Amino acid sequence: MPSHREPPVATPAAAALPGGRRQVALVALVQVLGLAVWFSATAIAPTLRAEWGLSTGASVWLTASVQLGFATGAVVSGALTLADRVRPERLMAACALGAAACTATLALVADGLGSAVPLRFLTGALLAGLYPVGMKLTASWARPVDRGRAFGLLIGCLTLGSALPHLVAAAGASGGLPWRAVMLTAAGLTVAAGGVSLALVRPGPLLAPSARPRVRHALVGFRDPLPRLANLGYLGHMWELYALWTWLPLWLAGARDVGPGSATSLATFGTVGLAGLAGALAGGWAADRWGRSRAATGALLTSGACCLLSPWAVAAPTAVLAVFLGVWGASVIADSGVFSTALSETADQRYVGTALTVQTAAGFTLTVASIQLLPLLADRVGWTWVMLALAPGPLLGAVAMLRFGRLQRAGSVAART
Repeated sequence: MPSHREPPVATPAAAALPGGRRQVALVALVQVLGLAVWFSATAIAPTLRAEWGLSTGASVWLTASVQLGFATGAVVSGALTLADRVRPERLMAACALGAAACTATLALVADGLGSAVPLRFLTGALLAGLYPVGMKLTASWARPVDRGRAFGLLIGCLTLGSALPHLVAAAGASGGLPWRAVMLTAAGLTVAAGGVSLALVRPGPLLAPSARPRVRHALVGFRDPLPRLANLGYLGHMWELYALWTWLPLWLAGARDVGPGSATSLATFGTVGLAGLAGALAGGWAADRWGRSRAATGALLTSGACCLLSPWAVAAPTAVLAVFLGVWGASVIADSGVFSTALSETADQRYVGTALTVQTAAGFTLTVASIQLLPLLADRVGWTWVMLALAPGPLLGAVAMLRFGRLQRAGSVAART
């Protein structure tokens, strides 16, 4: 049975495992490079809307198709338990190279949504073999006492990689790279991720041996109480996260009545990439220092408060808005690794990879709804007010994680008596 104790104060991640620190860093590097293709089309959406004559509603599919593809790929992978049957470093490398190929093809031949959406869908499906498998590999090198910070590093690198296209696009907005070059740059980074995974990444000694796979194991995370609460907290987190990341540039531009350009791209990179990296690292440290429930609840309540304050913050002076975006960008991702850590510790250890894949499948399916919702609301009430619609997610997620903590502590007390 998995332990239900709140973890004690930790030493540096994976320090007690020979080679662990290096391997965790390599997996993190794969995430930085590999996830560059995720928001590659979103970062250049203003250019594509002008060149392809797209409405804001139609351009949603540049991101929503990736989310749907990821969810589909994760469901298929979870049902077949691929993350527990295929050598994880090989699966991660193959999926990275496939996602890079889809992105490069889009850059070279796409001329509208008809060709772009299928390629973005396939990109998302392939990324389902990159991010969840990276979590499994990280768990194989990090002891449970250190796993929060190890997962925090992984999630921080994911956010940095996801934000990289915004940094590249910021140069393009000033007369630098055209949109096809931005996509090819992202594809090149993801090719490098596949090479690093294949050549250097190896599973660690804590990789649990897989039992004979059965489809029913894909649903165990929603049957057992602790995994179910970790998943519900994650769903609340995901309702907010990707909608914020997708629409942050248009929210800033629309609410402040400025055109999309290098300033909004840089603000998005700073919020998603830099603040997100800091938040993920802090969240992982807090999860090891104060426990999974407290770390996740604190981050959820902070980002939920940012949702509620967003209409007033976006109208504030630039310096105030910059601080607000830093807090929001950090808190919205600080809990992401905590949910993965909590699930990896409370799920059946023979199917950790499958449990993590199914968790992400459910979360990314939900993101399609919140991503679609915001531009519809913007047409009715304007961009200033749309982020209020994201507040229920983190607030309800906080309730689930408070319950997770109470149940975990009750199990710990029962185990000692």
